[in-house]
Amino acid sequence: QVQLVESGGGLVQAGGSLRLSCVVSGSSVSINTMGWYRQAPGKQREWVALLSSRGSTNYPGSVKGRFTISTDNAKNTVYLQMNSLKPEDTAVYYCNTFPATTTWGQGTQVTVSP
Repeated sequence: QVQLVESGGGLVQAGGSLRLSCVVSGSSVSINTMGWYRQAPGKQREWVALLSSRGSTNYPGSVKGRFTISTDNAKNTVYLQMNSLKPEDTAVYYCNTFPATTTWGQGTQVTVSP
């Protein structure tokens, strides 16, 4: 059974940075396409970063150039480095495979103040 534990969120001012972590158990981050997703209040969950098993990345235009996804295969952990944060990045952030499984972690709250 896959378990996903996200951490690293917090309150930051616009322009600041955060690094999120997601420890994965029950599945290997090295053989799956891994993704970071976010869900803002009243909005649908959306993916914001993808990393394939071959090392290729993909980002939507809203975060491209500001967010970076990476993995540490030895720790079976996925990271999301977020720079130049904007108030519109405020959301609960989750990691999962892509496409996502039905198992989600608790997420980690990111709040960006103006």
